[in-house]
Amino acid sequence: MTMMIITVFLTVIAAVLAILVKNSQTGSGIFAPPEISGSRDVFPSAKVVNLTGASGPESIAFDPAGEGPYVGVSDGRILKWRGEPLGWSDFAHTSSNRQECVRPFAPELEIVCGRPLGLRFDKKTGDLYIADAYFGLLVVGPAGGLAKPLVTEAEGQPFRFTNDLDIDEQEDVIYFTDTSARFQRRQFLAAVLNVDKTGRFIKYDRSSKKATVLLQGLAFANGVALSKDRSFVLVVETTTCKILRLWLSGPNAGTHQVFAELPGFPDNIRRNSNGEFWVALHSKKGLFAKLSLTQTWFRDLVLRLPISPQRLHSLFTGGIPHATAIKLSESGKVLEVLEDKEGKTLRFISEVEEKDGKLWIGSVLVPFLGVYDL
Repeated sequence: MTMMIITVFLTVIAAVLAILVKNSQTGSGIFAPPEISGSRDVFPSAKVVNLTGASGPESIAFDPAGEGPYVGVSDGRILKWRGEPLGWSDFAHTSSNRQECVRPFAPELEIVCGRPLGLRFDKKTGDLYIADAYFGLLVVGPAGGLAKPLVTEAEGQPFRFTNDLDIDEQEDVIYFTDTSARFQRRQFLAAVLNVDKTGRFIKYDRSSKKATVLLQGLAFANGVALSKDRSFVLVVETTTCKILRLWLSGPNAGTHQVFAELPGFPDNIRRNSNGEFWVALHSKKGLFAKLSLTQTWFRDLVLRLPISPQRLHSLFTGGIPHATAIKLSESGKVLEVLEDKEGKTLRFISEVEEKDGKLWIGSVLVPFLGVYDL
């Protein structure tokens, strides 16, 4: 009888929250995504490059010849864009077991098919380095094909959710993140809601093949970007809405501090040719998300609600799909905020790559890339 009462109570709470979120879809409800001062709602004019039979182009990379972009998608492949006449073609994959990998979006098969997230090319060799959520750090040559694993553990602890990377070609090292020791990629929202702090930031030495943990205890370790002068490296901490800076050289070498605090949940971070950084926000941080992450009683209630992961994601992101990109200076100052406030064209973006006067914009959830002319 008690369990029945609890179930009814939770169902009523879920219904009330759903109504509140529906009201927020006008942009004025209590759970609606907050406004950001000075932002420009320009992304509705972005162009869209559709993926055929694929979804979730989370990361974007151009090869040393400037060709591409290349994107990693939900079924474990890396695709290459060959322009309007030719469209997309298969370039690489992270799993040799691809018999079941035929659906564009099947989270339950990621552990079999792989899920390539962060992508970076070595500009000297043309090799593509891949952070696969399930298979660790991998590399594939300029001709593509099956990627080769490089490392799957650091200091005795296996990776559980490899996420993003950047390459210091002069030092011959790769910096990358292992998001969580508890949760895998398909459980990303649970990792945030549980305020999991088991993420790690790791350095892989390509010559010695050794992986060293540089930072640990991170709350959803995510995007990685090296500074233009290689004096520091940035690592995104998604749950706290912060970007951390770890000094690699100079008087502060080995220390870290907060580089920027953001009005939402950052995913990947990419440096442009001027040394500035573009940060993609998965969503802005509204009231529901704030309560979930700061009030234990509210979080416990949310985790017990009898609702689907999709409904929970809608609650957490404010009920309105939207897109927000923030450009930061080399010192962490906000220079520009570009948005699609109502998700008319772009939503839930994961990465912003600036190239030749355009922003190429990825998302872990949609079947297309966005392209915005600056």
